Amino acid sequence: MTEAILLVGGKGTRLRPLTVHTPKPMVPAAGVPFLTHQLARARAAGVEHIVLATSYLAEVFEPYFGDGSALGLHIEYVTETEPLGTGGAIRNVASRLTSAPDDPVLIFNGDILTGLDIRALVTTHEDSGADVSLHLTKVDDPRAYGLVPTDGTGRVQAFLEKPQTPEEIVTDQINAGAYVFRRSVIDTIPAGRPVSVERETFPDLLASGAHLQGMVDSTYWLDLGTPQAFVRGSADLVLGRAPSPAVPGRCGDSLVLPTATVAPDAKLTGGTVVGDDAVVGEGARVDGSTVLAGAVIEPNAVITDSLIGAGARVGARTVLAGAVIGDGADVGADNELRDGVRVWCGARLPAGAVRFSSDQ
Repeated sequence: MTEAILLVGGKGTRLRPLTVHTPKPMVPAAGVPFLTHQLARARAAGVEHIVLATSYLAEVFEPYFGDGSALGLHIEYVTETEPLGTGGAIRNVASRLTSAPDDPVLIFNGDILTGLDIRALVTTHEDSGADVSLHLTKVDDPRAYGLVPTDGTGRVQAFLEKPQTPEEIVTDQINAGAYVFRRSVIDTIPAGRPVSVERETFPDLLASGAHLQGMVDSTYWLDLGTPQAFVRGSADLVLGRAPSPAVPGRCGDSLVLPTATVAPDAKLTGGTVVGDDAVVGEGARVDGSTVLAGAVIEPNAVITDSLIGAGARVGARTVLAGAVIGDGADVGADNELRDGVRVWCGARLPAGAVRFSSDQ
């Protein structure tokens, strides 16, 4: 297996305001665009040629990654003029593949952080003679996901979308968003219209008698679809809990990029990242959070499990917990923002304007 398709066309609406100016795969995680981690892991597994299926803010990708040579890859870009869904996006880039009809092609989503053993998935695909092989993982609460029950040999039996009643939950195995397709199967996906690989392609293949194989790999797996998950994923990369050869530094309690400035008495813990040209002031405490490029954390601010957008400012003594501050926003001193609050890009919050507790 030397070819892969990476689906990076989604709008990332659940991640807004992080994705107002930046496509979801390009939001920095552990100091580099999240997509960098996926590309590096694919290269480490032997992939040489990757086609990026782009749509939303498509113009951002190529100027950053170019032809992929810096990562040891050959990267091509295909942009959808109208969103085509996961299956439609795969079909839309098929003409750029050079694999033979029976060759395996790796396909993965641009918003999943995983420790998947990619080579093992390909080996499973080849040894089983499958038409499509799927990475499956086990979760405690599968109601938000598509269930994929398998038989004793790992052969897929059904696809069950987001069950809600106990009777419908027949397995804890879910579709984890990485696949190996036999090259010829990609050409059977209808062209020129939206197609969901999860809701249409896979069930149709199963109904036609195709061999779909599941491989359960329950190493690290996280859907980065929400701000809270994205912040956690970045922290886990820094802490070494999630594997990636692309983290720009040694794993540890924090990652401070070379041009950032952190006061000697500031405390950074829990996988915190401080981006290029960002500033963390005296006495500030930042735990499990991401501070993007050019952001300013003023003295004695306390920030936990939050993301501070590029060029944003957090005022002195302000407390953030589970918050997202958009690019260029200005949160004045002595505010207290908690529990998933999102401050939009460029917004201005006066000093002491919002609190969850007394100011005394």
